[in-house]
Amino acid sequence: MAEPTPAVVGAPTEAPGTAAFFDLDNTIIRGASAFHLAVGLRRRGFFRFRDLITFAFHQARYLLFGEDLHQIDQVRNRALSIVAGRSVAEMAAIGEEVWDEVLSLRIFPGTQALLTKHLDAGHQVWIITASPIEIGGLIGRRLGVTGALGTIAEHVDGFYTGRLVGDMLHGTAKANAIAALADAHGLDLARCYAYGDSINDLPILSSVGHPVAINPDSRLRKHARAQGWPVREFRGRRRVAARRSVNAASWAGGAWVAGLVLRSVQRTLRRVLAR
Repeated sequence: MAEPTPAVVGAPTEAPGTAAFFDLDNTIIRGASAFHLAVGLRRRGFFRFRDLITFAFHQARYLLFGEDLHQIDQVRNRALSIVAGRSVAEMAAIGEEVWDEVLSLRIFPGTQALLTKHLDAGHQVWIITASPIEIGGLIGRRLGVTGALGTIAEHVDGFYTGRLVGDMLHGTAKANAIAALADAHGLDLARCYAYGDSINDLPILSSVGHPVAINPDSRLRKHARAQGWPVREFRGRRRVAARRSVNAASWAGGAWVAGLVLRSVQRTLRRVLAR
């Protein structure tokens, strides 16, 4: 019988009535946290180098253009196939190492200050992420927040099956999750806060009385301005300068990936022509 990882990590004993819900990727962590986990897994022999190239390409696209549901679905399916048969304990240990090596250095100081402000005010603070609950829970524990909700990978007898329990915690599913959390812990969503970076975070932002766009993509920025929502930019002193540096790094990564693909195609063509 399957024993899925709990959807909620770190549930509180008492609920003060007000909570702050934080998206993870590009809101708390610069870029996609799952990509950095993938780098750590590659170093430990979990998958092939070309899989990492694929993840790097998606990371570059994410930094440039924001979230894309089709892209997320592709990465999810590949990631599930990679961890199938691996132990939960092994993944937890690797996650701790990746936090120490990479993720702890990619926290936006501005977002961390907001987390601390909410905690000091006696609010509950929750990380709500489409990333695996293991990542959200780990980062939540390290940042000292109330808890985390995330996507659940099924495991049986301590080993991943390669299937999900339920759906990805993304888009509307996030809004449903915080509604259930509010009902369970007596939270008043009209008094709650939500923070997100993508237009795909609109469901949770629209569910609370105090939505805030952090490092928003162009569509969310436009929507936030139209609604009069606060917009916070933590990617650098000047958003334009920060965006240019991210774009330059992303295009460099994209060019590297494209070069590898082109060389592979050229080698294939030479073999075909030589026949």
